[in-house]
Amino acid sequence: MIRFSVKHTFYVLVFALATACTAPKPKNEGWIQLFNGKDLNNWDIKITGSPLNENYGNTFRVEDSLLKVRYDQYEKFDGHFGHIFYKHPYSHYKIRVEYRFVGDQCPEGPGWAYRNSGIMIHGQSAESMELNQDFPVSIEVQLLGGNGKDERSTLNLCTPGTNVVYHDSLWTQHCTNSTSKTYHGDQWVTVEVEVRGDSVIRHLIDGQLVLEYSKPQLDDRDPNYQKLLPPDGNKLLKRGSISLQAESHPVDFRKVELLNLGDDCADLPINK
Repeated sequence: MIRFSVKHTFYVLVFALATACTAPKPKNEGWIQLFNGKDLNNWDIKITGSPLNENYGNTFRVEDSLLKVRYDQYEKFDGHFGHIFYKHPYSHYKIRVEYRFVGDQCPEGPGWAYRNSGIMIHGQSAESMELNQDFPVSIEVQLLGGNGKDERSTLNLCTPGTNVVYHDSLWTQHCTNSTSKTYHGDQWVTVEVEVRGDSVIRHLIDGQLVLEYSKPQLDDRDPNYQKLLPPDGNKLLKRGSISLQAESHPVDFRKVELLNLGDDCADLPINK
């Protein structure tokens, strides 16, 4: 097994971790419920300006069998971006999420964050984030809701600290729209993401492909690049954390489930 320094072990992304797995494990034959509908067991919380698992303002909570993002205990948003991380990383899988936007945006939330959330995949671990870091280095599957009149696609791509290959070229644009329709109001929306390690990622709604890209990778322009680059220098993202966003607008998650497509090291905890 490859040994790392203490510093590198703390900072290295789980998607670059050299593991001690020696034999493949059979994939799960069925969907795993990441959110159990009862509590936040198996999830870690990281909110900008707060230490790991300090749930500032009770932002993330479970009520009525829903995982809710709420801001009723905030006076104003004040840059408290939040992410809730599932306890294990994955590499090859499908993730299915049912979400809806509700209510009003937190006072002084950024305009772009209106009815805005996301599923972060191939991300760094919660414990490796800096205290005041806003977003994990990851691939963001952006979730957006409409304002009742204008077109606004969901299941877009954003790339905090990362790049992808899109249309056969290295794609450095931060956000890229999908071909989805707009979902206005408080309706439930079911989305699915197919993740195939460091090869291809597909975004689907109702079984219809709305965005596809490949070769997710670290962005060498990002200030975190050097400390997150693995010892072998390979910047492709093979696996990583899964997290859900809190970006200033209330959102409900009714279901978060995962189909393991054969990740032989899925049971390893992040950065252990």
